[in-house]
Amino acid sequence: MGIEALREVFAAALEIAPERVNAELAYNSIEEWDSTAHMALVAAIEQRFGVMLQTQEVLDLSSFGKAAEILRRHGVAFDE
Repeated sequence: MGIEALREVFAAALEIAPERVNAELAYNSIEEWDSTAHMALVAAIEQRFGVMLQTQEVLDLSSFGKAAEILRRHGVAFDE
């Protein structure tokens, strides 16, 4: 599964164009990524990648890059 899959999840959950999802995308860096959207994003990530994030991971999920890092710890391999 490519990193593109994670980009698609971010774009859909935050309701933004996939082109806006990049390594610099961080929580509260755009209007669309607020606390409500954050929970929708967590749910979408869990569903798409078949993982259950721990509370601390939900809190640590502060950027696109951090999401990829967390997923790697859950055994998700990205062919970037």
